Amino acid sequence: MTERVKRPRSYHSPRRQEQAAATRQAILEAAQRLFEHQGYAATSMPAIAAEAGVALKTVYVVFETKARLLHALWEARLGGDEEAIPVLQRAWYRRALEESSPERKLRLVAAQARVVKTRSGALLEVIRNAASMDTEIAALWTSIQAKLSEVQHSIVEQLHQQDALAGGLDVDTATDILWTLNHPTQWQLLVRERGWTAQRYEQWLGDIFCSQLLRQGPAIQDEHELAR
Repeated sequence: MTERVKRPRSYHSPRRQEQAAATRQAILEAAQRLFEHQGYAATSMPAIAAEAGVALKTVYVVFETKARLLHALWEARLGGDEEAIPVLQRAWYRRALEESSPERKLRLVAAQARVVKTRSGALLEVIRNAASMDTEIAALWTSIQAKLSEVQHSIVEQLHQQDALAGGLDVDTATDILWTLNHPTQWQLLVRERGWTAQRYEQWLGDIFCSQLLRQGPAIQDEHELAR
């Protein structure tokens, strides 16, 4: 008679999953506080464990390395409620896509830039500074910039199709300009270094987007006229 081999029962514990999620969140929040306060290089894994109130082994089990912890932190903070949705499918982008006014389209981009950088601007600076120290973080920083460029190119393509780009601007040049103006470095300089408010930054960004990229004159109506 063949003896049956007993397989171990799969064990599912919602409470244990909740505890694991809470531990992960505590580590991410502790890491963000320390990274943003003292920088990536000066923040050790033991310091993160102490800040989070967990064992050092737990931090390594969950994230393995400091670079992977930073990468996970970026992914968790990037999109908020929309983190699993590709950028070009998010609600703000769909609104920009549907917006017929070139100026209002660019001001939607400026508004979204304020939202993202208010939430993640300091963390972006941590990643930018750490990119020179770790190849994995360098790849993350390259990916962040590439995704930003992809979105800017898509916006510029929309403006090009509307024949709204300023004279002499081709799509590639306009994309470079929009990418540069919307780069996290501008937020770092104006808001974190020079003390601008987020609202002032958004207004400036929208204004300069329009002045640098849009055809002026009868072809593009003034925003005030459009609002009538």
